[in-house]
Amino acid sequence: MRKILFLGSTLLIAAPALAAEICTDHPKDQWMTKEQITTLAAGEGYEIKGVKEEDGCWEVKGNKDGARVEAYFDPVSGDLVKTK
Repeated sequence: MRKILFLGSTLLIAAPALAAEICTDHPKDQWMTKEQITTLAAGEGYEIKGVKEEDGCWEVKGNKDGARVEAYFDPVSGDLVKTK
């Protein structure tokens, strides 16, 4: 029983580390604007439903090639860092 409690408490402590930001931390004054990232994503073929800040990135929700997608872009370089 002690092992289960220890494991459970260890997982709770480690959980915030698993939710780490996927983009490099940049000062906000260096970020592309929401309009710039929207234009960039549209140019890459995304049909955009929404754009918001998420995990230190710009998150673009929409469709690409007929499938729903969440795409994460580096806020300074505009590089695609993750999709799901």
